[in-house]
Amino acid sequence: MKSVQLGNKSIGEHFPVYIIAEIGGNFVRLKEAKQMIDLAVRAGADAIKIQTFRADTITSKKAVYDMPNTGHANQYELFKKYEIDMDLHKALWGYCKQKGIFVFSTPSHWTDLELLEKVGCEAYKIGSDDSCNHPFLEQVASVGKPIVLSTGMCTMQEVEESVSVILGKGNPNLALLHCVTNYPSDPIHSNLKVIPEMKRRFGLPVGYSDHTQGNLCCLAAVALGAHAVEKHFTYDKKADGPDHLLSANPEEMMQLCKNVRILEKALGDGVKRPSEGELTTRINNRKSIVSRQDIQKGKMITKDMIAIKRPGFGIQPKFFQEITGRVAKVDIKAESPVLWDYV
Repeated sequence: MKSVQLGNKSIGEHFPVYIIAEIGGNFVRLKEAKQMIDLAVRAGADAIKIQTFRADTITSKKAVYDMPNTGHANQYELFKKYEIDMDLHKALWGYCKQKGIFVFSTPSHWTDLELLEKVGCEAYKIGSDDSCNHPFLEQVASVGKPIVLSTGMCTMQEVEESVSVILGKGNPNLALLHCVTNYPSDPIHSNLKVIPEMKRRFGLPVGYSDHTQGNLCCLAAVALGAHAVEKHFTYDKKADGPDHLLSANPEEMMQLCKNVRILEKALGDGVKRPSEGELTTRINNRKSIVSRQDIQKGKMITKDMIAIKRPGFGIQPKFFQEITGRVAKVDIKAESPVLWDYV
């Protein structure tokens, strides 16, 4: 399976799960952005992601939202409120560099792509709204930088077509994100079993972009093999803005990062063998062949003289019949594990 490098870390099968803190839509001033960047770094996130758009190019003036996080609202007016300019982009990139965390963005139009190129963006996220926008996919792919493609609202056929478009432009640096585009999304609609199926089908890194409340689905996605998780992040769920409600707060993000790292270790390498701790436990807690009575040297062992009991450092139970009929080479005390040297 291929891997995709974002900054100095990689997304792929043999790399730690890549954790993305999505802060786009949760700020319009540098002060709030810096606050969330600091908190994401402290929590242990690998990357900051924002959104780059202009109301005039992302939506018509008649499009509306009708979702729990926005209510019934005019999309143009909402996007206009959360536009961020070139100066704020530059400040964000500079601050993330200062803090040592990778930052990238979701452009929504070729003019956004131009702005991000000037800022020095090193990778691009394609939002689910543009996942089937083939002309735009070609434009982003042509830049030659890593792409993270979100696949909310897509059928598998549509994902296949979009992957073909990007790879067809000679850009192999592609990772996919399974996503459910509801804000917030009910966990019962998460369909997380799609993740291993997408890995099998495409041979590309596959992650999960989460819009549920809480961390359950992110952790389940990791357990199913997700190479990355993206979670909306905020300094305050009650702050003004459409995405704060479904975002992780600082404590939740810290718990997510901590639990993902624990879960990675818990998943292991798939090789069935005793754990380090079990090497002692299996001696004490397994059963082996034990003498039921004193057995004198030279005595033939019958099945009523031995039993299968703890501890486990005697002859294994599977050899019970083989031991029966042998002659004791030494005196064996009652309740003692029977060793091969004894018979």
